[in-house]
Amino acid sequence: MKIIDGRVLAENLRKNIANEVKQYSRPPGLAVILVGDDEASKVYVRNKSKACVQVGFYSDQIHKSSNITQEELLSEVKRLNENNNIDGILVQLPLPAHIDANVIIESIIPEKDVDGFSSENIGKLSLKKPFISPCTPRGVMKMLASIKCDLRGKDCVIIGASNIVGRPMAMELLNAGATVQVCHKETKDIKLKTKSADVIVAAAGVANLVNADWIKEGAVIIDVGINRLDDGSLTGDVDYEAVKGMVSAISPVPGGVGPMTIAVLLENTLTAYKARL
Repeated sequence: MKIIDGRVLAENLRKNIANEVKQYSRPPGLAVILVGDDEASKVYVRNKSKACVQVGFYSDQIHKSSNITQEELLSEVKRLNENNNIDGILVQLPLPAHIDANVIIESIIPEKDVDGFSSENIGKLSLKKPFISPCTPRGVMKMLASIKCDLRGKDCVIIGASNIVGRPMAMELLNAGATVQVCHKETKDIKLKTKSADVIVAAAGVANLVNADWIKEGAVIIDVGINRLDDGSLTGDVDYEAVKGMVSAISPVPGGVGPMTIAVLLENTLTAYKARL
């Protein structure tokens, strides 16, 4: 069994980015907007800003009160769209209930949409003309490439159909020549589908959902889920201990997809920067 170490892969990607950045006259700039005081979001924003500094980027952290209006937030995004020192804009999700996240995402110009969530960037991905792709699915593809997993003709099952992971993940795998099934809460007998899969990407947000009964011998599993248990520990959507003797490769939680997501965010920012030069 191979353990797909996202920390090592992310570190290598960050080193390559840092080396490339040295040749440019000004650093790429990433602005991260945090609305409210969600503790998990604060941690994510700190990690992203820290990663920016490590590779030589300019990082602009913008913290807004949870009672900011949608119009005020749109005005902040507009200001950043027009700022020539900012190459990437990220609005940390989730947003307060009174703000329509889709409206905010669409207000970021596609050239600075380093999350890859805008309709234009998702549309380009679906047409096999990607410019900036969503970070987590792109990170998963890099993890699969690291173990030389040839996806052509493979049966792949994604558990979870979110706009952030499941749907763009399906397009990434389809573009790589895989046959893809996306399972969600309305899917009948998910286990029957995962049992025949060569590759499983678990992104449901349900702790230890996938166990040994769900997989076939030799499957490759990428665990996107990050769930906190009652004892404070983190676990994925896959019961790691139950399946590790059956799989050919698996990503751990923590230390798998999470570090790769942030590293790809940096890569996306560099892509946006170079496109604007």
